[in-house]
Amino acid sequence: MILVTGASGFVGRTLVNHLALAGHPVRALVHPRRGMRTEQLGWPVSVEVSVGDLTDAQGLHGVMQGVHTVFHLASGQWWGKRRDLQQIDLEGTQNLIAVARSARIGRLFYLSQLGAEPASAYMLLRVKGQAEALIRNSGIAYTILRCGIIFGPEDRFVNAIAMLLRTNPIFFLQPGKGESLLHPLYIDDLVKALDNSLEKLDLVDATIEIGGAEYVTYNEMIRTVMRVSGAKRTIISIPPHTLRNLTALMNRFVPRWPMTPQWFDILASNRTAKLGNLHDYCDVRPVRFEDTLLTYMPQRHYLPELVRFMWSRGF
Repeated sequence: MILVTGASGFVGRTLVNHLALAGHPVRALVHPRRGMRTEQLGWPVSVEVSVGDLTDAQGLHGVMQGVHTVFHLASGQWWGKRRDLQQIDLEGTQNLIAVARSARIGRLFYLSQLGAEPASAYMLLRVKGQAEALIRNSGIAYTILRCGIIFGPEDRFVNAIAMLLRTNPIFFLQPGKGESLLHPLYIDDLVKALDNSLEKLDLVDATIEIGGAEYVTYNEMIRTVMRVSGAKRTIISIPPHTLRNLTALMNRFVPRWPMTPQWFDILASNRTAKLGNLHDYCDVRPVRFEDTLLTYMPQRHYLPELVRFMWSRGF
């Protein structure tokens, strides 16, 4: 049995579906606030849905029964609050490790961030680095995958840029000159890599860095999204700390704002892996960024999506 935490999230939802269709027995851990039925999530009926919370160590014991492999995807990365990262990425990981040890699972996969370090000056990267350290010292066989920006029809970064472009018809605010290099990775390529990694014994007790087919700067990403989504704006550069403060202010007054403080941790410096790593480690040839956006972004209506997103209280 394969357990997927964070199963109702962007990566988890796709991975559960992929593993189930490939014939793997899958158990999906879904947070109580997202306790939906399998048909609502679009998964095959063979998927076992367990409603639970990583902060509930006692409840995790029942979820872990019969499990041999865990894909740990649950994270507070895109929720915008420090306490979510602490509770889910650190406390949740500690609880998961304790229960996984007692259940004697065979392997733990963890999805991390390029640039993750326990002593990083940036909160997101520091928390991810600390979670990595917990896993390495757990005594459980592990594989840690550090990824760049993951994009796709339901992502919270590239689609959020498209929504932010609709906040006004004239300009778009960019931190600095937008020179930070990013390494976008398409969701289907990541899921294939995770599936292929199950049979890769050379990835046991390894930390690998993977990304897509190309590097793009944040400025290039914005311009690509403008071109593909049909929202031409003037890009205005402002100091990163000023935009960070404006974003923190918006997060106070709007229930959900597409840009969160974690963006600035990602954009603080280059976040790239070696080109070719995805194929070398996981036998996956990644697709190109703009070519993939063209398959779904031109058909989207991002202004209504922005309104729904801002005033929903989703989990």
